[in-house]
Amino acid sequence: MIGLTSDPNLCQTHNCNLLPKLFYNLFICSKVTHFRVSIHNSSRLLSSCFCCRNVRLFRVTRFEFEGVAFKCEEEIKMALEYESLNENVKKCQYAVRGELYLRASELQKEGKKIIFTNVGNPHALGQKPLTFPRQVVALCQAPFLLDDPNVGMIFPADAIARAKHYLSLTSGGLGAYSDSRGLPGVRKEVAEFIQRRDGYPSDPELIFLTDGASKGVMQILNCVIRGEGDGILVPVPQYPLYSATISLLGGSLVPYYLDESENWGLDVNNLRQSVAQARSQGISVRAMVIINPGNPTGQCLSEANLREILRFCYSEKLVLLGDEVYQQNIYQDERPFISSKKVLMDMGSPFSKEVQLVSFHTVSKGYWGECGQRGGYFEMTNIPPRVVEEIYKVASIALSPNVSAQIFMGLMVSPPKPGDISYDQFARESKGILESLRRRARIMTDGFNSCKNVVCNFTEGAMYSFPQIRLPPGALQAAKQAGKVPDVFYCLKLLEATGISTVPGSGFGQKEGVFHLRTTILPAEEEMPEIMDSFKKFNDEFMTQYENSFGYSRI
Repeated sequence: MIGLTSDPNLCQTHNCNLLPKLFYNLFICSKVTHFRVSIHNSSRLLSSCFCCRNVRLFRVTRFEFEGVAFKCEEEIKMALEYESLNENVKKCQYAVRGELYLRASELQKEGKKIIFTNVGNPHALGQKPLTFPRQVVALCQAPFLLDDPNVGMIFPADAIARAKHYLSLTSGGLGAYSDSRGLPGVRKEVAEFIQRRDGYPSDPELIFLTDGASKGVMQILNCVIRGEGDGILVPVPQYPLYSATISLLGGSLVPYYLDESENWGLDVNNLRQSVAQARSQGISVRAMVIINPGNPTGQCLSEANLREILRFCYSEKLVLLGDEVYQQNIYQDERPFISSKKVLMDMGSPFSKEVQLVSFHTVSKGYWGECGQRGGYFEMTNIPPRVVEEIYKVASIALSPNVSAQIFMGLMVSPPKPGDISYDQFARESKGILESLRRRARIMTDGFNSCKNVVCNFTEGAMYSFPQIRLPPGALQAAKQAGKVPDVFYCLKLLEATGISTVPGSGFGQKEGVFHLRTTILPAEEEMPEIMDSFKKFNDEFMTQYENSFGYSRI
């Protein structure tokens, strides 16, 4: 609170003809937590001090302006009061751990069984970890086991050999920092994986290991965004990592809408319109994000679509950020995963030499599902050496990515090979997980499409279903009366009735008047029929309760 008065009568209206000149010389910040007095011409600082009244601290400044004395009082706030927080922190939203998740956690504490389908967290929903990587990392975490004469009775020889290999790459075991880009030996393994996958060389010096793909995305966006005048093209619906990070860094999100009627396809004409509209508002569009396979939409981009995207980035001078963390999660055969890097290299010059590309991957998804390990990487293509040096500098601030996660990454890109002792078990486990996920994707899609006023595209890839919920007008009115966004209202009712914790579509972005929810396909396969029956029962009762004759929200 700032009080401005003139001495000696402390009357705010005294000498009011001087106030225009005074305010020209007195600058008071809009948040009233601080101020600055500019003293010049006939202004003269008389005194400045602090005083305490009722445990509240004030700064009192007295000064003279054209012969009249004024006093300015400012209440001093604590540094971490909500009102004084960085505005970008308050702007950013992350619906995956938002209102629905918090309410689900409260209900769980009260004893209600909650099925947390709000986040792609496979092990939390019962997926068993792969045996071989856990054996290797266990030996790396407890290297004294390697000296035990009975170690070969517990661990297979190839796991022992791999543990010794990774320990030899460190400067003192898993407890020692690595290079800020990650262990060189693991980066080499990642480069070899990329070359096997795409058929083109990969440079380990252009690969950075990170604490999950999310940290890599944040690092790159931090380098791209210079201020609110910089825009990032992001698909809508999108994974809120992007919207939250762009807000946090003070940039501008430039949406391009995926077409639900075309199985969440991407239209390059829509991209051009989005860029033109952003530029008309003074925004410089600097990067484009693709999520392939899609999150939350589950679609797989075709090679032709990727070519269009890369040509667009070439013509618009955009860096392409390829979020490819679900590349192992493919549940159909018509559109297999193909990386942006491979398509770019296949296109040849000038595209392959000029389009800037940063690709991301992780150990959290696929059939690994090691979310808690926080292992990831990004690879840079056509990024100038001086820029790479700056990105390295930024990475160095955190000293080192998680070393055990780096080993998980090495194991993911270089798993057991045919003929290895652990190969058969590894192949059996990984195949079993992927085949089950494919069946669960079908069970969930069919289940949603059997429900009243629910429409759902098939989950081609990733870990999610994103059904459209056709909310009747009665539900829209009830949501308004409750002060809730309509899909939040629906998802809260679903949570209270069934214990199924989802994420409302509004947390990912969607066209106005259209409502969705996102759920993972990760609950155990044997539990899936019961979960879908529970959802159907709730949904159909909800629709009956709120239906009327005025139509539906779907457009």
